[in-house]
Amino acid sequence: MPYIEAKMSIKLDERQKDDLQKKLTGAVSAAFGKPKAYIMVCIEDDKSLYMGERKLEKGAYIAIRLLGSASKSACQGLTSEICDILQSDYGINGANVYITYHPADLWGWNGDMF
Repeated sequence: MPYIEAKMSIKLDERQKDDLQKKLTGAVSAAFGKPKAYIMVCIEDDKSLYMGERKLEKGAYIAIRLLGSASKSACQGLTSEICDILQSDYGINGANVYITYHPADLWGWNGDMF
């Protein structure tokens, strides 16, 4: 916890995936005060993403699931940071990015509950 799921319309090589994973992990850790060791990331590239019935050549959907809740201001700051990362490193305009936040009260790990 947290779990970050990134769906990208662009194709990424392994180095780019590793780099994105590190940047997303660092941003989420800083925004919510969660240890990096407990953050799981899934990156799916080369996905067909559509917005307003048009196919996005460069677009992304990021879902962040976390134990407990988060303030709107923390989510706002993280949204801005993620959009900056996607724009500067992958040329993905923030207008083609959706980021959702999913708080959870129940979270299991290693045969037990947090």
